[in-house]
Amino acid sequence: MTFLILASGSEIRATLLRNAGLAVSVQPARIDEENLRLSLQAEGATSADLADALAEHKALRIAQKNPEGLVLGCDQILDLEGKPLSKPENPEHARSQLQQLRGKTHQLLSACVLYHQGQPVWWHTAVARLTMRNFSDPFLDAYLQQHWNDIRHCVGCYQLEGPGIRLFSRVEGDYFGILGLPILELLNVLTQRKDIDG
Repeated sequence: MTFLILASGSEIRATLLRNAGLAVSVQPARIDEENLRLSLQAEGATSADLADALAEHKALRIAQKNPEGLVLGCDQILDLEGKPLSKPENPEHARSQLQQLRGKTHQLLSACVLYHQGQPVWWHTAVARLTMRNFSDPFLDAYLQQHWNDIRHCVGCYQLEGPGIRLFSRVEGDYFGILGLPILELLNVLTQRKDIDG
């Protein structure tokens, strides 16, 4: 069985891959995401550019350490009206972000880059559109108080597979992409490349 190296510490991504029957090694990439993001934004990068670049940098970093390996890098960017939002720094920051998102539609871009033998062999970015309902401030306060530890590392301050689903009135796009890994597209390319049986 092919051994896939996941250049991410995301538990949900690792779980999705393992549930699909893949042998996965988790090796989170240590890159300076904030400086890279700021540098790219200064050059006029779009949210899609940011997602692609961050995913590729993560894959490249781990591929350099595993030159013969099959390495998957991933990243998500939330785009609100043309501007990317970062992960919340604290509950107050999360509250401010969710107030910005409330009643509006945003895009969630989930980028993946696959490296093999030190070279990129596949790129994909899933784009979903999510509309938050006009929830009340008391609901927001209770949500943050109860779920901060679960959402603190989540772009957009929500997990669609958990209570965060209650923030939304409409979701359009690939569910797995929203979770952070467009796994159907990945499985298709791994099958076509004969990295996995199919």
